[in-house]
Amino acid sequence: SLLSVNPAPFCVLDEVDAALDEANVGRFVAELARLADRTQFLIVTHNRRTIESTDAIYGVSMGPGGVSSTLSLRLSDLPGGAPPSEAQEVETSDGEAPEEAPAGPRAAVEAGSR
Repeated sequence: SLLSVNPAPFCVLDEVDAALDEANVGRFVAELARLADRTQFLIVTHNRRTIESTDAIYGVSMGPGGVSSTLSLRLSDLPGGAPPSEAQEVETSDGEAPEEAPAGPRAAVEAGSR
């Protein structure tokens, strides 16, 4: 309700959807979509439905030698609006394919927990 009265330009949400059931995740995603025209959101999540409602996915994974690499996936760039799990290529910060291809959007978000 605070964002409705006085919108912030940027908001960070850290796993706020973790305890929500499917019905409430749907309401959460709908509310984010409603607020997104005035506020930019950075969301840390492992919830597939929340991930699929985003514009872009960013992940960090630890590669060989303990060196972190990043990967990103802009959902609007996917052919035909395919879900992230059907993406063929993932771009990494080192310009190489990730050691393991992500199984879907969850892998991209959870990559930092390996």
